[in-house]
Amino acid sequence: MNGTAAERALAFFHQGFNCAQSVFAAFAPEMALSTEQALRFSAGFGAGVGRMRGMCGAFSGLTMVAGFCKGNLTGEPQEKEVVFSLVRELADAFKEEFGTLTCRELLHLDANVQESARPNERTKAYYDARPCERCVAFCAEKAAELLKNL
Repeated sequence: MNGTAAERALAFFHQGFNCAQSVFAAFAPEMALSTEQALRFSAGFGAGVGRMRGMCGAFSGLTMVAGFCKGNLTGEPQEKEVVFSLVRELADAFKEEFGTLTCRELLHLDANVQESARPNERTKAYYDARPCERCVAFCAEKAAELLKNL
């Protein structure tokens, strides 16, 4: 796959895929997944999970890559702690860069407004009004670092 991690993830994002799909699918080959599998696995995590504006979808995509890299294969607490610690470290870096992990806060949306499940049309104004491209690029670069250090 050509381009930097950020370029690959942003290529998916600019094709209309959600933020989680864009980050996760950019690394499908490294995780022995087809692009189709990666897009399907991550589809529900976009726009703060199901467009409910919870945890940032780009960060969800990064979290899935972290699970691939350090996820537990038993139910042992010590094994779970490894991936949980990694995700917390990544969350701290994301919050330092963007101020929050919450999609609704990143987009400065009213907490009392419930949006529909229908995504917005992707226009220049859409991209200009939100930090999503920066979030996708940031998470893709972090994911690339994790995979490089496997």
